[in-house]
Amino acid sequence: MPASTVLDSLERGRGRGNGAGGGFFGDGNGSAGNHGGAAQRVYVTGMLIALGAILMFFAALASAWVVRKGLSNGDWRSFPLPRILWLNTLILIASSVTLLHSRRSLRARREADYRHWWRVTTILGALFLAGQFLAWRQMFAAGLFLATNPGSSFFYVFTAAHGLHVLGGIAALVAVAFYKPARLTRETATQVVAMYWHFLAAIWIVIFALLSRA
Repeated sequence: MPASTVLDSLERGRGRGNGAGGGFFGDGNGSAGNHGGAAQRVYVTGMLIALGAILMFFAALASAWVVRKGLSNGDWRSFPLPRILWLNTLILIASSVTLLHSRRSLRARREADYRHWWRVTTILGALFLAGQFLAWRQMFAAGLFLATNPGSSFFYVFTAAHGLHVLGGIAALVAVAFYKPARLTRETATQVVAMYWHFLAAIWIVIFALLSRA
C-alpha cells in the first residue's frame, strides 16, 4: 500500500491535460505549461486524500495503543527504547530539511543543487530505514520480540507500518529522479512527494514520542 499510494498519486491522471512534456517532467523549469493548472491540482488533491487515509490508520493504531496500555490486567511491560531511534529521528528530520533545499533550488532554477539535495534526501531516507532495522536487532538482542508483551508488539507494529510508508516515499523519490511521466510537471511531482515525505517525518515524531512513554 505505501509504495503504490505515492506512485499512484504521481501517475493518476496521466491522461489528463494537454500535450507531452520534455526534460525531466514536462518543461524544464517546473511550470505547468501545456499541462494545465487544473490537471496538475488533481495530483495534489489525490495526495491530500491519501494522507488523510494514512493519518486515520496511524490514529487508529495510536488509539489502540492507549486503550491496551490502560488495561489493568498487568501484562504491559515497559522497556527502554533502542538508543539508535534518537539518531534515526534526527536523520528523518534532516531529510525533510534537505528536501526543502531541493525544492527551493528547483524554484530558483538551480538544477545542480536541486539534483544534489534530492539525492541527499533519498540517501537519508535509506539510512533511516537501515537505522530502524538496527533498532529491531537491538530489540532482538534484548529478548524483546513481537509476542513478548503488548508493549513490544506495538513497537514492532508502529515501526513496521511507518517503515513501509517510508519505503514508499523512497520509491517516489527515485521515481521523480529517473522516470518521465507524460502529464506531470516536475514542480507538481516534487510538491506531491514533499507533502508525503514531510508528513511521514511528522508522523514519526508523534510515534517516537508515544513509544517513549511506553
